[in-house]
Amino acid sequence: QVQLVESGGGSVQAGGSLRLSCAASGRIFSTYTMGWFRQAPGKEREFVAAIKWSGGSTNYADSVKGRFTISRDNAKNTVYLQMNSMKPEDTAVYYCAAKYLGSIVTTTANMYDYWGQGTQVTVSS
Repeated sequence: QVQLVESGGGSVQAGGSLRLSCAASGRIFSTYTMGWFRQAPGKEREFVAAIKWSGGSTNYADSVKGRFTISRDNAKNTVYLQMNSMKPEDTAVYYCAAKYLGSIVTTTANMYDYWGQGTQVTVSS
């Protein structure tokens, strides 16, 4: 089992920045590819970013490429999502997810093994 706890959500104005964190406990964190997903009201959960279990490769949704950065610190069992130049359409509940030895090209939510409880991000115009 892997337990994931997100933090860092909140409200920000358009153009602003937020940094989300996801702390993991349980099995060996360094063997899990970590992803961030988001879900806006009335919409399906969508892929945002992923970072390989080894930390060397990343993948981003086109909608956030160049604005968001995913990173991980395996010594702290934590994955981060730095969000810059935020837009109102970034408003959603953001979820952290883990997939054992997963591929970063896996962007389908149901392919991930474990999920956090989510953290709300609201961007006002």
